[in-house]
Formats: sequence, C-alpha cells, structure tokens
Amino acid sequence: MKYYLVAGEASGDLHGANLMKALKAEDGEAVFRYFGGDKMEAEGGELVKHYADMAFMGFTEVVLNLRTIFKNLKACKEDIMRWKPEVLILIDFPGFNLKIAEFAKANGIKVCYYISPKVWAWNQKRVLKIKKVVDHMFCILPFEVDFYQEWGMKVDYVGNPLLDEIAQFTPDRDFRNGHQLGDEKIIALLPGSRRQEIERLLPVMLSLTAHYPDYIFAIAAAPNFTEAYYRQFTGDEKVKLLFNQTYNLLHHAHAAIVASGTATLETALFKVPQVVVYKGGTISIAIARLLVKIKFISLVNLIVNKKIVTELIQEDCNTQKVKAELDLIIAGAEREAMLKHYDELLLLMGKPGASAKTAGLITGYLK
Repeated sequence: MKYYLVAGEASGDLHGANLMKALKAEDGEAVFRYFGGDKMEAEGGELVKHYADMAFMGFTEVVLNLRTIFKNLKACKEDIMRWKPEVLILIDFPGFNLKIAEFAKANGIKVCYYISPKVWAWNQKRVLKIKKVVDHMFCILPFEVDFYQEWGMKVDYVGNPLLDEIAQFTPDRDFRNGHQLGDEKIIALLPGSRRQEIERLLPVMLSLTAHYPDYIFAIAAAPNFTEAYYRQFTGDEKVKLLFNQTYNLLHHAHAAIVASGTATLETALFKVPQVVVYKGGTISIAIARLLVKIKFISLVNLIVNKKIVTELIQEDCNTQKVKAELDLIIAGAEREAMLKHYDELLLLMGKPGASAKTAGLITGYLK
C-alpha cells in the first residue's frame, strides 16, 4: 500500500513518524512518501519537502509568504498525482492540508485526516467543508468528538499520540553530566520551532536568567536551526542549548516557560509546572482576538476546560509578568496546585496507543 503523508511542522513530524511506525506494523508492504521532517525520514520512505520550508505563523506572516505557500501547494499536488497513492494522510496543519484534501478528493484519492484542525476555535462552519473532502477524521482531543457530532459528522477518537511518544521515552541517565548541567535546579525554555515565535519569545525568556542566578536555564532547541542561530540571542549568557533533548530536559526540569502549542501538553505530561507564553504579529493578534472564540490558548487548559496554567499573551508576555508567574510555580502552594491539576489532565487523556489505533483504523478502512 502506498501512503502519502503531509505534515507541516515539528509536532506533525513527530506524530507522522509514530503513525508510520504503526502502519508498518499493520502493513508489512507499506511504502511512504511525504512532506515532513527528520523523524519521519528516519522511518523510511522518501521525504519530498521539509516542514522547515513550510511553517508560517499568524495571519500577517501567511500573507507575506503567500508566494512560497502557493508554490508548496502546487508542488504537493503535482507530486501526489505523479505518485498516485492509495491513501492521503494529512496531519494537522489545516491552512495547507484542507486545500490538499479538496484536491485529492476531487481526484478520487481517499483522504484520512489525523489530528483534527482546530475548527472549534474559530470559523466553525469549516466543518461543512471537512465533511465533503475528508473520508475519515481521527481526533486526539476528547472534546472534539462531541463538537463534530453537533455538526453531524462521525469521527474516530484515538487518544493522544504524545502519550505514545512519552511511553517510549527512556531517560538518559548521564544527561546532566553529558551536558554539564551540574546539580542546580533547571528551568526549561521551550520557545517553539518556528522562526517567528522563537524570535519573539526567546528574548523575553532569556531576560529572566539574571533574576535566577541559582538556577540553570536550558533551551529546547529545534533541530531545523543551528547553534549559531540560537547564540545570536543567548550571547555570552550561561544558557545551555540542547538539540533533540526535549524529553530529557523536561524529565529533569523543575519549571518551564513554554510557547503555546503542543509543548504545553508535553510539559504537563512530564508534570513540570509551567508558564505559557505567546506573541504574534500585531495585526495577526488583532484579527485572532476578533475571530477566535475559545477561552484558552494552551492545550492544557482547553482539555480540562479551566485555568490550570497561566497564559501570558502579547503585551502580557514581558519580563515582569513572566517572572511573577515563575516565582509562584518554583515553590509553594501554586506549584502544588498545578501538579494536582495535572493529575486531572492525565485522567482525561487516557492511555497510550493512539498511533496503533489510528493505523489499524486506516488499514481497516482501506480493505
């Protein structure tokens, strides 16, 4: 069976890789071609385009990069038609992938969508288009099943693939020594994997280092950037830069400052108290505030449907406010309360097995 996958960012690459591994277990003759990243490439098949050339964050950034986006869409469509897969598997990344879904459906290719677009956040009528162009939707957030049901669409809830990834993780016993981290408590900095978010958030995160001389600060660096890229922000600061070590870092971290996104959920699943931060372009944020209808931006708060972690957005994402929140979760009652709330989250998330369940459903639907 020929499987064509499209993932447009780091989290999609991670989930795509796990799904490919599970598909190989279901289908011994599985062949893969994909837009993705290093983790998917490690599972075999052929990488057509890396997500580093595709991920643009915010309304303004998308408009400024429309030429590149249209070029990528054209290349993806042409490559799908040349390869003629039995199934197209789209992973999140809705601005791009819903257009690819429409194209594939029009050309008689079965479309599976893994990790639902966040249509519940804004412009919910997009579900009507999804019903037309997606054959099977696989959701990873519990509340999405009821949402789609309200719009008359049946979906499969498969659990969350992050649980799979974390279940497979084995801590490196020599992590601290190997990276000269010493015995001090670690504050993890997770500024995201996109250039725009790193450049907006990392300077704010690094501004905290002078206030905590007894702690070690360590950045979870995205593999699609170089050490030199990060060092332009860190300068001579005694900040550790760790590539491909996010889970080891979270395993040892005492607290974290995290860019809104998948990393907030990963941090919570490792039971690390966190402050969630986000900054976008001025116009992008203004548009988002008009359109987005959800109470929270972090997955942690969205899943539990109440405030567990503090979210500092745009003008609130500054040294003073981040420090105030970090102080609360380093020690004391706020820290303990957050850790107890994480237990609620874990119960709602369920058990590992999302990748295997999704792979079984996909191969079953194709028979």
